[in-house]
Amino acid sequence: MSKQRIGLGDADAGIQVFIANRPPLAEYQQLQIMQPLQRGDIARIASETGNHWRKIFNVYAKLIFALQQTGINGDNNQDVSGYTRWQDLRDQQLLQAGSGQALLFSPPELNRDTTKIRLLLAKGYAQTLGLSTELIWLDNDFALHQSSGIVVCPYFDYRQLSDIKIQRLVEWLKQRAER
Repeated sequence: MSKQRIGLGDADAGIQVFIANRPPLAEYQQLQIMQPLQRGDIARIASETGNHWRKIFNVYAKLIFALQQTGINGDNNQDVSGYTRWQDLRDQQLLQAGSGQALLFSPPELNRDTTKIRLLLAKGYAQTLGLSTELIWLDNDFALHQSSGIVVCPYFDYRQLSDIKIQRLVEWLKQRAER
């Protein structure tokens, strides 16, 4: 029996990002379900919580946009290929119902699921979950939890997961999907 997923976005997401923290707003601190965002929620969260969460959403949108440019959409229910700018994708579709994307506050299940892209944000979170000894490091920034297929990547911040690192991650995910 699988445990209840907690987070923002599409409950059936093909692209799942696991994060150790939540937006510091009461409605998200107490959240116990998957909750799709509505248009305007990202801007509201960013304005009420500051730059940290704006960066997380921006980097997530850049990653989804880069994946879409490469033809990788996970098993998205909603086509994201119509967006010409990552900012439009963020504002009109990111983490909404049917988007195929989730930002999960609950830890990942370690079952193998090759149909989904599952990213765990930061080495520290992997360490907290006791996964450090089971990781195969692809380089200094990215690791693979072999038995589950979860990829550990830098935190969604401009310095930690820069545009160049996003492109490296996308290329690696593309090669992995082609196997």
